[in-house]
Amino acid sequence: MSKRNIGNLYDPRQGDQAIRMESLRLPCKPTEPPRTNYFSIYFIESGSGSFWADASKFYLHPNSLLFFVPYQHIRFAPTRSVHGELIQFHANFLCVETFHAEVGCSGILFNDPYGAPVVTLDEHARSEVLGLVERIRNEQGREELAFGEVMLAYLKVLLILATRLKTPQAAACGPGLADLRHPVLAQLRDLIEANYQTLHSPADYAKRLHVTPKTLGRIVRDHLGTTPSDLIRNRILIHAKWQLLHTLKSVKEISREVGFSDELYFSRLFKKATGYSPTFFRDFETEIRGGSNLSMLSSHAPILRSGGASDS
Repeated sequence: MSKRNIGNLYDPRQGDQAIRMESLRLPCKPTEPPRTNYFSIYFIESGSGSFWADASKFYLHPNSLLFFVPYQHIRFAPTRSVHGELIQFHANFLCVETFHAEVGCSGILFNDPYGAPVVTLDEHARSEVLGLVERIRNEQGREELAFGEVMLAYLKVLLILATRLKTPQAAACGPGLADLRHPVLAQLRDLIEANYQTLHSPADYAKRLHVTPKTLGRIVRDHLGTTPSDLIRNRILIHAKWQLLHTLKSVKEISREVGFSDELYFSRLFKKATGYSPTFFRDFETEIRGGSNLSMLSSHAPILRSGGASDS
């Protein structure tokens, strides 16, 4: 599998680093970063405008952190040029998918289909982030003894800081709780969590919420910048990616597990969302992770943090 076939994907066989950092400069024009299998943290120091995470629209503000998951489609539309820093890391460096018990950020910073992937920084938090960014940059540049372990430590601190800022009571709160300001949204989240594997139509959820599909669509668009269909689809994909990465279930079995009798339809949906087929996604990630990802037990892949449940 050659480099030209995998575009911007991290591949240690090609000498790629599992963590990388670079200065961020976005001009006042639409920009689409290439899809990557890194987790991405954008530190926005200055600039403004809009950005899209898949089909969800959000606003760019100075002094903020943005969080994106691997293979996600990202688009920026700055109205003022954006300056900052970009930190990217692969699961080989820090597996957010399974390391949530220590870092606590999966379902809060990453993999939350119900909330904005944004953390706003006050002056004190901005100063702390700047210090951590500078330390990570220095370690990356010097490559001294155990520099990888030191970078990992600083990255964990950054993620914990961001998690605390986004959900001050993260241990008791579900993902996106602070963003669900309309009572229907919390109910919708709970309904999707309970039914995403069997109910795929927004009309089914609108009926259970005693609102019209049009009203539900307006509430979701106004408060979350997306559509009910995209909320459901993103939740399905979180589950599917977990199963592909951490179990030996066939694509056909996973397709049926999330409510699609047509494996080809599921594969097209997956490829449209990630840029790659389910088979490539599993085979490539398993190969570059040395198979360690397949040691996990099969699970329902919940994102709502409760007890000792596995996160996605």
